[in-house]
Amino acid sequence: MSEPRSAIAHPLRVAENIAHLVPYVPGKPIEEVQRELGIQEVVKLASNENPLGPSPKALEAIAQMAPKLHLYPDISSRTLRLALAKKLDIAPESLVFGNGSDDIIHLLGVTFLEPGDEVIQADPSFVRYEAAAVLNKALCHKVPLTPDWGYDLEALLRAVTSRTRLVFIANPNNPTGTILSRSGIEALLDRLPEQAILVLDEAYYEYATGLPEYPECLDFVRNERNVVLLRTFSKAYGLAGLRIGYGIMRPEIAGWLERTREPFNVNLLAQTAAAAALEDEAFVAQTVAVNEEGKRTLYAAFEHLGLDYTPTYGNFIFVQVGRDGRAVADALLRRGVIVRFSPDFKSQTHLRVSIGTPAQNARFLEALPEALAEIK
Repeated sequence: MSEPRSAIAHPLRVAENIAHLVPYVPGKPIEEVQRELGIQEVVKLASNENPLGPSPKALEAIAQMAPKLHLYPDISSRTLRLALAKKLDIAPESLVFGNGSDDIIHLLGVTFLEPGDEVIQADPSFVRYEAAAVLNKALCHKVPLTPDWGYDLEALLRAVTSRTRLVFIANPNNPTGTILSRSGIEALLDRLPEQAILVLDEAYYEYATGLPEYPECLDFVRNERNVVLLRTFSKAYGLAGLRIGYGIMRPEIAGWLERTREPFNVNLLAQTAAAAALEDEAFVAQTVAVNEEGKRTLYAAFEHLGLDYTPTYGNFIFVQVGRDGRAVADALLRRGVIVRFSPDFKSQTHLRVSIGTPAQNARFLEALPEALAEIK
C-alpha cells in the first residue's frame, strides 16, 4: 500500500545564496521564560525596547482607530508623512516608511544590488545588513571594529571598490554603542563611487542626539547626497510591537524604493500610533532621561564589579564579563533576567544589556554578582 501523498517527502531546490542564510534569532520573550523556568517575575533587558512602554498618546490613538480595522491603511502613510516631514523640515517625498527599519534595509538591497555588487559593513554590527547582500547575490565585506569596539575608518576606506553599492553604518552601532564621527562619514562619502549609497542606521537617534561628538546628518539629505538615514519608532517611541520605521533620503532614491515597496506594508494601527507618538515630545524626553539615569547607574555598578564596558550612545551597554558570556547569560536567565549574548558579537565574553527602569536595573544588578560567582 502506498504512503498517503501528503507523507511523501519531495526534494526542494533552494537558491544557492539562500542555502547558508541563518535565520535571525531574537531575544527570548518574557512569556517563554516564564513558561520554561516557572518564574513569574521576569525582567527583559535583551532587545533594547523602551522600558516605559508606548506613549500614552499612542495608546489613546490606537483605541480610537480600532473600530476601523476592517479598512486598508493609507498606502502612503500620508498623515504620518506630513507630520514627520514638518518635524524634520524636509520634503514629504524624502520619506519612505517600512514595516520596521529592517524593511527599508531589505528594500535598499532589492532596489540597488545586483549579483557581484559589494556591500560594506562593520563587524560586529546589525546582522540584517549582510542578509540584504546575500538575498541579492551581492558580496558582503565585514570590516572588523578596532580593539576598543570603535569604527576602523581606514579599514572601511580600504574596503571600498568600484563595485561598492551600499555601505551600512549603524550610528550608534549595535551591539557596541559606538559611533562614527562627522569627519569619518564625510571621508567615506568622498571615497565612495558616485553610484554608491551610504546608509546611516540611526535606530537609536533619540538617545544619541545632543551627546558630545554625535553627528547630525540630515544636511546630507538636504544637500542631495547619496545618503539614507534609517530611523524607527521601535526604540524611544516604544512601538516595537507595531513594526514601523522610516528612511530619510533624497526624493530620487525614495522614488525607486517606492517601486519595490510592498503595498500596505505599514498597518493602520502602526501609522496611527506613530503619528500620535511623534507629538508626545514629553514622553520621548522622559524616555531619554530614564536612559541617562540608568546608564550612570550601570556604569557605576560595572566599575564597582571590575567589569570593563564600552561607553554607549544607545539604550544598551556592551559589557565584558570576563568569562563565558553565554553561561553568564544563562545564569542570569535562571534568576529571571534576560540579557543578550550572541556569537555575532565576535566576543565570547561580552553581553549586551539594555538599560531599563530603576527597578529593572536594580533587579539585574542584584542577579549579576550571583551569576558571575556561579560562572568562573
